[in-house]
Amino acid sequence: MAALVLIPARMASTRLPGKPLADIAGKPMIVRVYERAVAAGVGPVAVATDTEAVAQAIRAAGGEAVLTRADHPSGSDRINEALQTRDPDGAFDTVINLQGDLPDLDPEVVRAAADLIGDKQVDIATFAAEIVDVDEREDPNVVKAIGTQIAPKRLRALYFTRATAPWGEGPLYHHIGIYAWRRAALTRFVALPPSPLEKRERLEQLRALEAGMRIDIGLVDTVPVGVDTPADLEQARRRFGG
Repeated sequence: MAALVLIPARMASTRLPGKPLADIAGKPMIVRVYERAVAAGVGPVAVATDTEAVAQAIRAAGGEAVLTRADHPSGSDRINEALQTRDPDGAFDTVINLQGDLPDLDPEVVRAAADLIGDKQVDIATFAAEIVDVDEREDPNVVKAIGTQIAPKRLRALYFTRATAPWGEGPLYHHIGIYAWRRAALTRFVALPPSPLEKRERLEQLRALEAGMRIDIGLVDTVPVGVDTPADLEQARRRFGG
């Protein structure tokens, strides 16, 4: 079953204002992400944005953009609005939410997201990679995914935390903020109030776990490189030869 791929993009980044339109080797970053999503071939792709300039950049590249409200509290809310606008008749049962700051995202990860959410028992699918950098184990900005193995390279999520967990010998996993949603789960999720653990850890996905939703985690080898700061942007430009 085909999935609808939506990429939220907002201009009001605190650390890198105007991030979606930052030039990377002659193309806006959001166009780079859009092209990676299209290359995955899992279904139609659209950018969900509150800024006309971002929409124009995508359309100039031959892509599709959906304008959304500017006051959404989270990317999930923006994705939900874009889904209702883009697919009001419910043709798509699944939606993949990609981050708009992953210009060299491997399209294979997008395909893997579509495969994970193809299991109708799964409400949400996401990803994690084993932590190999010792410093990341103690870094609260690196979210750890905790789960129980249910198949090779696949966990069922039990918790997400900024703490160093679980305790004891064994791998720790760096959560990757790419999500595939069952449409009904997304509708339910955005209607729920923020949960106690979500507010405490500042991790939106805990709302789903506290509500009893099933989240499966696909294990991948590396964490996609995000662009959050001017230094990250310069590194991305070097990777693209720009």
